[in-house]
Amino acid sequence: MNWPGVPAFRSSFNWRSLGPAIPRPASADTAKSALGVALGLAAAELVLRLVAPGTPAALLLIAPFGATGYLIFAVPSSPLAQPWPVVVGNTVSALAALAVLLLPLPGLVQAVLAVALAVAGMAMLRAQHPPGGAVALACVLAALAGYPPGWVWPLLPVALGSLTLAGFGALWAALTGRAYPFRLPAPVSAVPSPVPTAPARRLSPSPEALAESLTQLRLAANIGVEDLARVIDRAEALSPGLDPKALYAGAVMSRDVVTASADAAAADLIALFQRRGFKSLPVLDGQGQFLGLIPQAALLGADPNLTAAALARPVQTLTPEAPLVDLIAMLSDGAQAAVPILDQRRLVGIVTRSDLIAALLHQLGLR
Repeated sequence: MNWPGVPAFRSSFNWRSLGPAIPRPASADTAKSALGVALGLAAAELVLRLVAPGTPAALLLIAPFGATGYLIFAVPSSPLAQPWPVVVGNTVSALAALAVLLLPLPGLVQAVLAVALAVAGMAMLRAQHPPGGAVALACVLAALAGYPPGWVWPLLPVALGSLTLAGFGALWAALTGRAYPFRLPAPVSAVPSPVPTAPARRLSPSPEALAESLTQLRLAANIGVEDLARVIDRAEALSPGLDPKALYAGAVMSRDVVTASADAAAADLIALFQRRGFKSLPVLDGQGQFLGLIPQAALLGADPNLTAAALARPVQTLTPEAPLVDLIAMLSDGAQAAVPILDQRRLVGIVTRSDLIAALLHQLGLR
């Protein structure tokens, strides 16, 4: 049976996506993170014991603090690790769980409902903190085991322990040369600054543009605006200006290319074009070799039973070493909207008119 969308999924799926998604951190950073989280948890336990002497340790240093500590000390630049989501996210999650325990529901229902309400509460307060879900679940599980937390539990140990971890995280960052909490960009004032901004910096994206971009790409929970700005600044500093004649196709091509398999049905391709807004789509055979491009116009009135191989059109291609002038010549006459970049008949990237314009603007200092 040919399920809709399956051919497109097969052609775009990459087994490497199941592997590690981030590089291995430096050994020094790992050592700082490991030592920091150990000392942070020890500091939290000490503070909690001083405030509530005689309380069993299991009721003070709760398991979710381990996850909170990891975020603060291992990924201190993450928006999820900042003091507001740490303290407020954990606390509101504990309150959500206690509210659910008042409802006459089965234990399993209480557990899943507590986590769901914790997620909603953290989102409403802009305090998304993954360990908060564990706080809510731990609260319900403790009650089911015969140790129901009282209404003081959200404050002691949850809020106080979270605050201690965040405070020690800031101290540890200062001692080890890290930045925590991260610095939020200053709001844009309606009054022009009396200090002129350097021309290069004025051309960089504004904090509002960066924030909107992160929101549209659904990355706002993974990287902060200030961190993204620092990445852009560093990348620009490490990228010396190049003569446009020295640029080559491999430097400007898009590498994460969605492709279609040769046997993909036209109906599936039409749905993919509509969903992704493509102007063209590369087609690969069973061995992963390039067959051609399907332009958007080829699908107008196409027989739904046709395959991608039948709809593919031969186009001019280039190698990654091809100079930029060749790309300009091929994309400027309107004959094709994209140039596939091949290495031994295997597609390694694609250059669209938008990619070319962006490269030229960057070299002219206009972006």
